[in-house]
Amino acid sequence: MAGRNGRTVRDLRRGNRTAVLQRLYFDGPMSRFELAPATGLSGGSISNVVAELVADGLVEEAGTVESDGGRPRTLLRVAPASGHMIGVDVGETRVRVELFDLTLTELARTERPLERQGYDVEVIVGHIRDGIAEVLAETDITPERLLGVGVGVPGIVARTPEQGAVVHGQTIGWDAVPLESLLRSTCELPETLPYFIDNGARTLGHAEMWFGAGHGAANAVVVLFGSGVGACLVTQEVEQGRSLEWGHLTVRVRGRRCRCGALGCLDAYAGAEALLDRWREEGGRPPQGTDEETALTAMLAAAYPAEGADADPAALNVLEEAAEYLGAGLSDLINLFQPERILIGGWAGLQLGPRILPAVRRYAASYALRHPAERVSIDLGGLGPDAVTVGAAILPLADFFAAGGQRGTRGRARHDRRA
Repeated sequence: MAGRNGRTVRDLRRGNRTAVLQRLYFDGPMSRFELAPATGLSGGSISNVVAELVADGLVEEAGTVESDGGRPRTLLRVAPASGHMIGVDVGETRVRVELFDLTLTELARTERPLERQGYDVEVIVGHIRDGIAEVLAETDITPERLLGVGVGVPGIVARTPEQGAVVHGQTIGWDAVPLESLLRSTCELPETLPYFIDNGARTLGHAEMWFGAGHGAANAVVVLFGSGVGACLVTQEVEQGRSLEWGHLTVRVRGRRCRCGALGCLDAYAGAEALLDRWREEGGRPPQGTDEETALTAMLAAAYPAEGADADPAALNVLEEAAEYLGAGLSDLINLFQPERILIGGWAGLQLGPRILPAVRRYAASYALRHPAERVSIDLGGLGPDAVTVGAAILPLADFFAAGGQRGTRGRARHDRRA
């Protein structure tokens, strides 16, 4: 039966379960007495919902706390072993697969380097398949206990009724790759298990907003700085975040050729791949036969050597110019969206940030409008190199909470419609 606002009793029950689960997840352990004002539910509703969640194995007791003159109150928390998620980061240099419990504690991980094969679709799908099998075998967790698999990928993700998530990754040579259907046909997982495939910058944004330096902000931009650059916008209107192809903003008319094929993109001046190319062009010598992360480490050491050594002027000039381009690119985000925080993550951002962040802040302020520039902070993300995998795992977790802690295929259908 539906009420006047169209919500059924089932909707209300699901909403109450969601409210209790989320409050315990972020602020627990808590007592039933504390849950009522924290969720806005009555004491009777709290008792009923908690009893259901305990019976379902989603909530468990976590000790007691003294009350004011009465009996000690029982504390409750989300049960860590009541569900598991897999997060996958299809990165520039490796595919990382991690298995988490319901509280996002890492239980197992594996990494597959990307070498000459690059972004060959069959290779990537094989790495994901083998990685999932490995982390499950390592922990003896059966696939039926999974809430879902989240995958962060480069590019734009579209969803179709026939093929699920389809990836348009122009910079990696992926043209409408039906990644979800390929994974479903390859991975030995239940047919009904939800897959949540999204842009890597968006999964990074999820992680930083839930647990990192973005927690508590109502309006933020999270930047993924790796081989290329991308961003995720999170506002009160777009709580789940919206990925932005920020790296393909034109910063120089008729400028350098970008990986996407266009001229003058920010990616062609600030991404790690472009930085290394420009260093070579200026006479720099990145180590041969290494991945981008190792090469960028060498470039950073050449530009900012140990005390007493001479800096490599070519490396220093490229990094200083990159700081200006990044600052100018951030100024566009500041002017367009007026965020209260900008967070820079990704492996290259974490490597270079401690050195170039002061210059990036200075250039962003000089290119942006004064009023929004004075109200934004620009900092490094707080979660380190695992943030994309954590954010990918958050996708099935958030859907599970939105469904009131109920397993099933309805969550996947809702996710597909929403994106």
